[in-house]
Amino acid sequence: MPESPYPMIPIEEAIDLVLQAVQPLPPVRAPFNDALGLVLAEDVHAAEPMPPFRAASVDGYAVIASDTAAIRQVVGDQSAGYVDDVQVTPGTAVRVTTGAPVPPGADAMVMVEFTEKQGGYVEIKTNVTPGRSIRAVGQDLADGQLVLAQGSLLGAPDIGLLAMIGKTQVLVHPAPRVGVMSTGDELVEPGNPLKPGQIRDANRFSLMSAVREAEGVPIDLGKVTDETGSLQETIERGLGKADALLTSGGVSMGQLDLVKPYLAEHGKIHFGRVRAKPGKPVTLATLKGVPVFAMPGFPVSALVSFEIYVRPALLKMAGRTHVHRPRRRVTLTHDVPHIAGRTEFQRAIVTHSTGGRYTAVTTGFQGSGRLLSMHGANALLVLPYQQADFPAGTEVEAIMTGPAQETDREPQ
Repeated sequence: MPESPYPMIPIEEAIDLVLQAVQPLPPVRAPFNDALGLVLAEDVHAAEPMPPFRAASVDGYAVIASDTAAIRQVVGDQSAGYVDDVQVTPGTAVRVTTGAPVPPGADAMVMVEFTEKQGGYVEIKTNVTPGRSIRAVGQDLADGQLVLAQGSLLGAPDIGLLAMIGKTQVLVHPAPRVGVMSTGDELVEPGNPLKPGQIRDANRFSLMSAVREAEGVPIDLGKVTDETGSLQETIERGLGKADALLTSGGVSMGQLDLVKPYLAEHGKIHFGRVRAKPGKPVTLATLKGVPVFAMPGFPVSALVSFEIYVRPALLKMAGRTHVHRPRRRVTLTHDVPHIAGRTEFQRAIVTHSTGGRYTAVTTGFQGSGRLLSMHGANALLVLPYQQADFPAGTEVEAIMTGPAQETDREPQ
């Protein structure tokens, strides 16, 4: 078999090259209610104080705190969204609903639970202090205050803040559009029966789902047959629609592995092999200014490679500053076999005990074609290439792809 022309580089170098090859997408104006999960590309300030008037924070009566009268005449009702021409003077009170403006003259609110209505009068049954249960003008937001800073990841409360201050259009980094294709004559669509030598295409659908989980927008480019014309047509179609392309299969050294030669001829390959297992032949290229991530054909290799290289790239393109998963040290609960020479990412379930220990158990046979090994996994164990085999009790690093499971039991 011919030798690959691409040097096998360390994983850390590959990640650096990926993050050098992509930049945040240019900002666009978007309706505020479509901006959930996007990164703000401008500072947002309040154009007015909030609340813009003194507002009651309870249902009750607006009064003068220094007024010593126990029973006061009710001279009006003030409800939310309406301003009555009424004023509080000594010996009087105004019924006010939560959120309504506090009428002039009043400097306190008394909850209805601490009062007793007597015809057109109300008896106050509690001590009253100035400012009680009144939201002052600008208490929540001052006029001109910075509300959301550039670089903020917009969550549900932030969308509410934008609505509150009337900011209906915001400048945001858009979610990257990612064209996803699978290659191989052997692939058929999931709903089709299998003929001899065929397999169903799982990669395209798992990778499109991974794009969604990374806050990207997948574009289904379909499957590509093992001939250059089909590959070229699909890539050209993807370049016209997407901010990044994601392929699977066709990156090894076989006669029908056409993806790498095509990328080398028409673009720039940044790396073509990584000292990783699974995912050694993963490739990064740039084609007409668009990053192309060429994943191996085995489904586990494709998804693990996506996790290590593509996910951080998409997050950076979306304007995120923190693009890497959290890592922690975990203790193996059983022997984990490993062949030295390549850093291996083994799928695992990490558990956190009440005593504070993090332990890990792998998901069984770790073959690159066994997609079931990723089911239920919340971590990738990082087994360095310098060491062979890891006995039970060894502490290793884990990339946390999900939260650790919690248990009341202490590990043995």
